[in-house]
Amino acid sequence: MLIIMQPQASEANIENVVSFIEKQGFTAHISKGEVQTVIGCVGGKTIDKRNIELLAGVREVVKITSSYKLASRTFKPDDTVLEVKDAKFGGRYAGIIAGPCTIESEAQMEEAAEKLAAIGVKTIRGGAFKPRTSPYSFQGMGEDGLKIIKKVADKYGLAVISEVMEIAQIPLMEKYVDILQVGARNMQNFNLLKELGQINKPVLIKRGLSATIEEWLMSAEYVLSGGNEQVMLCERGIRTFEPMTRNTLDLSAIPVVKKLSHLPVIVDPSHATGLRDKVAPMSKAAIAAGCDGLEIEVHPHPECAICDGAQSLTPDDFDKLYSDINKIAEIVGKELK
Repeated sequence: MLIIMQPQASEANIENVVSFIEKQGFTAHISKGEVQTVIGCVGGKTIDKRNIELLAGVREVVKITSSYKLASRTFKPDDTVLEVKDAKFGGRYAGIIAGPCTIESEAQMEEAAEKLAAIGVKTIRGGAFKPRTSPYSFQGMGEDGLKIIKKVADKYGLAVISEVMEIAQIPLMEKYVDILQVGARNMQNFNLLKELGQINKPVLIKRGLSATIEEWLMSAEYVLSGGNEQVMLCERGIRTFEPMTRNTLDLSAIPVVKKLSHLPVIVDPSHATGLRDKVAPMSKAAIAAGCDGLEIEVHPHPECAICDGAQSLTPDDFDKLYSDINKIAEIVGKELK
């Protein structure tokens, strides 16, 4: 349920309400908007809401019918805006994440970081631990890769995003990474999500291959309920019957989720389409649909990439795309960050 405080409610009123509901076994999550404060109550036992409504400063108590409570706009009507170094995601900002699928060498990442920073990118991606379909495929450089991406990112003033695959990797990732990415295959790894709810860094959750929007939002709820409010959602295509693209990019999920939730919605057109000539049109469409950011694979030499070279743009191609999406962003009231 939600406790909506009166606009003139004092901090003492809010603290008193939080203390009251916590004594009833609930966990309190506070959302302070421009006009009023909303307190989300999770867990606990059944309680007569009239006992809460009688507390000083309380305007009304509303029951949330959706299973994703903290991720819903009922709990927080205003958009969540996440700031990571110079990058911003949500609200009027569309953050651009770019870089190779996987970290291959320091020379590769140095060249990528230099060119991306010159274009205007604020966040670089690169996989150090790679969940591959085949056990014989390249699995990533591990900590050596994280050291490389951190080094080049610091040199060019970029934030770092990389995928975490298991609980044991979290402390290591926190040393080198600014945003921890949960891959599509781990979207419902609930033990991992619970642990990510305990950290103080942004978490990007990719939609599962066959996940419904509600299941996707419930994955975010696991992180939010742990106390980590820095969550982003990433649409990266879902599995359908269509074989002509790697996945089917569900652009309709952008307005649907943004109506249901306050969380930023990012789109990954590279994994969705699997072909570089499809990345640009889908990127433009995603920005036009109102997404809060893009995650695009860019490799200095995609023809030599260890993995996913076919879906990676060259820096020159990305430079042109960045210019195009910047124009579209202005039309829909977004600013690229």
